[in-house]
Amino acid sequence: MSASAPTLRSLAKVLGLSRTTVSDALRGSPRVDPNTALRVKKAAREAGYRRNPLAGALMSELRRSRGTAFRGVLAAVDFNEPDRPDAAARYHRELVIGAETRATELGFKVEKFSVGHAGVSVQRLDSILQSRGIHGVILLPAWDEPDLSNLDWTQFAGVYTDYIIERPALHSVCSDHYRSMLAALQRLVALGYRRPGLFLQRHHDERLQYRWGAAFRAFQENQAGIQVVPPLVVDTFTKEDFVKWFRKNKPDVVLGHHSIAIDWMESCGAELPATHGFVCLNVLMKTRPCAGLDLQPRTLGARSTELLIAQLQRNETGIPEWPSTTTIPAHWVDGPTLRSSAGTAG
Repeated sequence: MSASAPTLRSLAKVLGLSRTTVSDALRGSPRVDPNTALRVKKAAREAGYRRNPLAGALMSELRRSRGTAFRGVLAAVDFNEPDRPDAAARYHRELVIGAETRATELGFKVEKFSVGHAGVSVQRLDSILQSRGIHGVILLPAWDEPDLSNLDWTQFAGVYTDYIIERPALHSVCSDHYRSMLAALQRLVALGYRRPGLFLQRHHDERLQYRWGAAFRAFQENQAGIQVVPPLVVDTFTKEDFVKWFRKNKPDVVLGHHSIAIDWMESCGAELPATHGFVCLNVLMKTRPCAGLDLQPRTLGARSTELLIAQLQRNETGIPEWPSTTTIPAHWVDGPTLRSSAGTAG
C-alpha cells in the first residue's frame, strides 16, 4: 500500500478484486462470498481504511435526482408511544421543521421514520436506513426511556433532541430548563411577585432529571424576599388537587405546563392579571393566551442537524466515548396573564 490514505480503488487493486466487490464486502452485502468479505475487511483494517458514511448516500441520491448540490440524507426518528401526551406532537413537528430547514441550507434532506407501537421495529429501521445509505439519525424526544441499542451504531451517527438517552448514550441537544426556570422567576420577582408556586406532572420532571423542580427550589432557598410555596407535584392533574393546593398555599403567581390552571385559579376568585399571574412552561401547550416560555424547538432541531452533519463530515460514526449535552435557554413570551409592572398582588 502507498503512504497515502487507502481508498476502495487501492484496496481493490491490492486484493485483485473489483471495486464493487470491495465496496459490497465492506457494507456487509450478502452478495459477497463470506471468505472474500473476511479477507477484504482484514485488508481494510490493516491498511487503516475508513469508510465515509456520506459517500454512499450522496452518490445514490445524485443518481436519483441528477442534482449537484445534494450532500446526504438524515433520518428523523420518532418514538410511537401510546402513553405520550398529545401536546407533544406539536413540539415534535416544530423540532422536525427546524431540522429540515437547516438541513436544506446545508445541502441535506430529512426523512421521517416512526419506531415502536404502530411503527417499524428497531431491527427493521436498521435495515431500512442501511439500505438507503442513511447514516445520520436525529432522535426526537421520548416520553419513556428510549432504547435504540439494537441499531448497528457502527454505521450511524446520532443526536438526541432531549436531555438524556442511555441506550445508547448519544450526544444531546435540549432546552436549558434549569436556566430558563431561574430566568423566569427573576422576571416575576422584578414584576413584584413574592409567592411563586409551581405545579408539575411527576413524570414530566423525572425524565428531565428534576431540572424544573430543582431550579424552582434553589431559587426559593436563595432569593431574598421570596416566600416559600411548596410545589404541587402529582402523577395526574385534577382540578380538585390543584384547587386544594392553591387555596392552602396562596401563590400570587403560578408556573406550570397546563394553562387549564388559569380556569381553576379563576374558580377560586383569582383575577388575572390584577390579583394573580400565570406562566406556561411551554407555550406550545397553552390552550388560551398567557405568558410563558418558548423552548425554541425549531432552534433545537437546527442545532441538532448542525452537530449531526459535523459528525458525519468528520467520519465519526458509532457511540461517542464522551457524550455531550448542548443546551439552549428558552425565550420569554409576554402575555395577558401577568402584570406589566411591579405592584402588590391582592
